[in-house]
Amino acid sequence: MSLILKAVENIPLIEKGDDIAEIIFKNAPDIADKDIIVIASTIISKSLGLTFREDEIVPSAEAERIAALNGKDPRFVQAILDQSLEVFTETPFMLVRNTNGHVCINAGIDASNVGGDLLLTLPEKPDGHAAAIGKAIEQKSGKKISVIITDTNGRSFKEGQTNVAVGLYNIKPIRQWIGEKDLYGKVLEISEEAVVDEIAGAANLIMGEGGDGVPAVIVRGLDLYTDEAVSVTEMYRSKERDLIIQGLLELKNKK
Repeated sequence: MSLILKAVENIPLIEKGDDIAEIIFKNAPDIADKDIIVIASTIISKSLGLTFREDEIVPSAEAERIAALNGKDPRFVQAILDQSLEVFTETPFMLVRNTNGHVCINAGIDASNVGGDLLLTLPEKPDGHAAAIGKAIEQKSGKKISVIITDTNGRSFKEGQTNVAVGLYNIKPIRQWIGEKDLYGKVLEISEEAVVDEIAGAANLIMGEGGDGVPAVIVRGLDLYTDEAVSVTEMYRSKERDLIIQGLLELKNKK
């Protein structure tokens, strides 16, 4: 088995209205069957025009209260609240469940690689955008492909960030090992592999984070294609089963 990761080069600075599928296809003419195309959510959000400026936001009393706790601009806090379903921590940072169900810092709002004083939100319905881009590339190339849309996340208990999947097309998010046997014949009972996050993390080694990074990577060598309906939300642990979330909410409610 071999795994190939290849940058999609010559992608221009993306502007509102740009056709991401066409741009990727134009710069990756050798797409093959069952390739996985990993795409940074930033360029999708930029193509959708999901930018704003803090001075466009009017903060609520709740935003003012939280801003006084964490030292953030209340307008930025309001933007986070607008993109959030639940707030788990208010200080020293805001950990929230955003409107897509993804748990992250600041609802995924970002200023990196956006330009000017603009801020960028994550795309709504990222599975839908992954499917639209994937289907368009399949139509243009005649190949069956998978798509993973990614964002950079921190991790509990460890320093540093990594890429994670926030939208999927034609690839299951979890590989089930339950029922398989280990080297000694023991039946595995709880092993589930988050393959799309592993692929996202590997692709980020090519993508990078700075100005010389690339926003799309082709991953070849993994036979993970499926034409079944899939969703990144299959990875999201319910609040009832998430002990960390329960603990954070308990601490928050005690304050």
